Amino acid sequence: MKATKVARTTKCPWDVIIFDVDGVLVDVRESYQRTVLETVRHFTGKRVGRRELHEWKNRPGFNDDWTLTHTWVRDLGRHFSYADVKKQFESIYWGGEGGGNVARERWLLSHKQLQRLAKRAELAIFTGRTHAELDHTLERFGARKYFSRIITVENVSKPKPDPEGLLRILDGRPPSKALYLGDNVDDALAARSADIAFAGVLPRRSGERRIRAPRLRKLGARTILGEAGEIEEWLER
Repeated sequence: MKATKVARTTKCPWDVIIFDVDGVLVDVRESYQRTVLETVRHFTGKRVGRRELHEWKNRPGFNDDWTLTHTWVRDLGRHFSYADVKKQFESIYWGGEGGGNVARERWLLSHKQLQRLAKRAELAIFTGRTHAELDHTLERFGARKYFSRIITVENVSKPKPDPEGLLRILDGRPPSKALYLGDNVDDALAARSADIAFAGVLPRRSGERRIRAPRLRKLGARTILGEAGEIEEWLER
């Protein structure tokens, strides 16, 4: 389904606003984050916490939760294969007929907010999710129609922090015409490599904000929003 065409009626410094999904458009604390912790515990028997998870996410190369989880399990001295870890992760995330942790996800931008943003700029998505994972969420929350371009990990030869997905969305347009909203180091690195403006999104008074905000600022974040919806007020300023 293609995005609904909207006449631009409000000025914006950027022609296209590109969103990451996890932690930006969708609250994944009880879906992906919880699944990482439960998978690590399954293979190691150890109760690991969210602070440790956020510290992993503060390193480059761990946007992919399967890779993060497998590396974490090995770091704790358990040498299971990547395929075994991924299989268990998927089992916990999806559960039976979508009844796993995926059901705990919350969409964070209302349809009215998306409608208003679509009047300012073209909206797009660049995510490390697979098609199946993203399709399930977009269909569940009825949000696909607002996004003109969608790039998943399966659409690129090199995942984040490589900027390939951002450059594909630009499709020849100047990098100065785009803004990328993300929540981790790989998002910021991809934006910097593409020479695209970057805004961080990290919940206020949260562990991830305390750990990751300083790093995102060092990587060039124009601002650190508390949630994606704050972009409207920031654009006004």
